[in-house]
Amino acid sequence: MPKITIIGAGSHVFARRLITDMLTWPSLQDSTITLMDIDAGRLETMATLARRMVRQMGVGARIEATTDLRAALDGADYVTVSIRVGDSDAHVTIPEQYGISQAIGDTMGPGGSFYFLKNAPPIIEMAHVMEQVCPNALMLNYTNPMVMISWAVHKLSNIRYVGLCHSVQGTARTLAGYIGAPFEEVSYWAAGINHMAWFLDYRWKGQDAYPLFRQAMEDPDIYAQDVVKWEIMKHFGAFVSESSIHNSEYMPYFRRTRDLIDRYTSERMWGVGRKDETRAQRRARWAERRAAQEEEYRRLAYGDEEIPIDRSHEYCSYILNACETNVPFVFNGNVPNTGLIPNLLPDSIVEVPIMTDGTGLHPCYVGDLPPALAALNRSNLAVQELAVKALVERDREQVYRAIQLCPLTASVLSLPQIRQMVDAMFDADKKWITI
Repeated sequence: MPKITIIGAGSHVFARRLITDMLTWPSLQDSTITLMDIDAGRLETMATLARRMVRQMGVGARIEATTDLRAALDGADYVTVSIRVGDSDAHVTIPEQYGISQAIGDTMGPGGSFYFLKNAPPIIEMAHVMEQVCPNALMLNYTNPMVMISWAVHKLSNIRYVGLCHSVQGTARTLAGYIGAPFEEVSYWAAGINHMAWFLDYRWKGQDAYPLFRQAMEDPDIYAQDVVKWEIMKHFGAFVSESSIHNSEYMPYFRRTRDLIDRYTSERMWGVGRKDETRAQRRARWAERRAAQEEEYRRLAYGDEEIPIDRSHEYCSYILNACETNVPFVFNGNVPNTGLIPNLLPDSIVEVPIMTDGTGLHPCYVGDLPPALAALNRSNLAVQELAVKALVERDREQVYRAIQLCPLTASVLSLPQIRQMVDAMFDADKKWITI
């Protein structure tokens, strides 16, 4: 039976989801599941909860917990990673002082670049330890910014790796709902880059569903749920993955001014709070939600109530099951562009369909994207390439250049203003930045 290591197991919501998923597959029910986190208290809660799940389900999985990275990785067959280094509030608040309104700030532009500079070094360390103690293991990374971290791992290590996200399958389900289609009756082909993958083909019962999307967009209630993505489809010809609020950050059309933000933001969109809510109020709400979640986990871990067991739509356990059983599974993942999408940067990281089975992961050839869609992807890859270059070469100047190329930032600030902003961000994160 395989050894599965979950790094970042103190992230209660995500770790619980992965453990639950794994325990629902017969091929994984007798695995050794090793939980690792630097927070011993949160780790112990999750380990206790996981052991309760094992007993409740009557399966043979062995649950281990450790704060020692090397011990956690030793002999692993699969390694999942979901971490965050430090507080990321300055990634949003400092750019905001300069007129750059990022909705999330963890994938692109100023926030995404600094999120990468903080999160990537420990993941690179994990990859190097894997080379020594489990050289044949597969890392399945969920940590953002996905493109930059995947690119850095590819450049700086030789491990087997795939970057995972839930935006493609989540969007595919959302689209089915918009047109009233049962999800089991749809098929789709999506590719591009993470958080900006394009639904190049989407079918319901074998028929092109795009005419139905255009009809659905005319419904004000449906339009309000995905304002930005409907506008992107209207003007560029394809529906894009990830949320509308996230997508508004990656292009220069939706967040340059307060008027644009108000026009293209609806409280019906996923991830959007009340329009009159301040960031401080939003952070307080998030803190309350996290506290409630942690209390729920402690109750489930140390109480006697039945633990809900429902498999999620996260790809991870499906991939592991395919590897263990040789029953093929197709998913969208992030891998090097070895000619898979010829009109995107060679050796960059692309999100493409991947077939996996007992022999491993087999990325699918997509071909050229429509020119306008490729251009939007390339605008993001330009920023991500330079941020990765900054980390690999330990060259801060490349960080300035990366953010100078950010479409949203460049549409608002002058070059001297960008440099001043980046200086402030370096100062705020000096505890964590290693270059």
